[in-house]
Amino acid sequence: MLYISGEIIDGYDEDGYNEGIKSTADIFRDELYSGEGNISVWVNSPGGDMVTGAQIYNLIKDYKGKVTIKIDGLAASAASVIAMAGDEVLMSPVSQLMIHNPFSCAIGDSNEMKRAADMLSEVKESIINAYEIKTHLSRTKIARMMDDESWMNAYKAVNLGFADGILFEEDKQKPENTEEFMFSRESAISAVMNRVRKQIKSTEQKSNVSAESLYKRLNLLKRR
Repeated sequence: MLYISGEIIDGYDEDGYNEGIKSTADIFRDELYSGEGNISVWVNSPGGDMVTGAQIYNLIKDYKGKVTIKIDGLAASAASVIAMAGDEVLMSPVSQLMIHNPFSCAIGDSNEMKRAADMLSEVKESIINAYEIKTHLSRTKIARMMDDESWMNAYKAVNLGFADGILFEEDKQKPENTEEFMFSRESAISAVMNRVRKQIKSTEQKSNVSAESLYKRLNLLKRR
């Protein structure tokens, strides 16, 4: 059992020098390969460095055993990308998952600003790759969700494909989606009624018999 808790850091200071502190990816790598077999990774993180998050994502994807991600608090930003690497993603009913656009700081002229903007656009596309692989949502929908900084509770995350299930509710039967059932039932009834109407009209034309009584019977059947 492994834990990703707190900010995801790269181990470098603001000037790009190693501070002698291990990055979150280095720590995770050491713990991941200290054993073997199937593992659970508990995640509670606001995110942090995206490159380090990508390293952890790749470590999980490359691991030979089954990796179950369990979000027990928050999986936001880079931490949400890490969560997408799990073979199975489970969320606590009181947890949250958040996705948003990447951001950075830049200093310089207009060319430098443009380079920074282009870089962020490419980083966003890379992040979308991870979400798309997991959810199978369209890239356009995912991009809009990131633009809006989308927060998801466990049930919404499952509904959208960001998670596979709810922790502590594995044995409970999921409630039936009544709206979808009613929509399908009404569609089926309408389809049958349309076919019957066509058949009545065809019979009336061939036999010169009024179909008024048949229509009345048909409407009574529909109301039952």
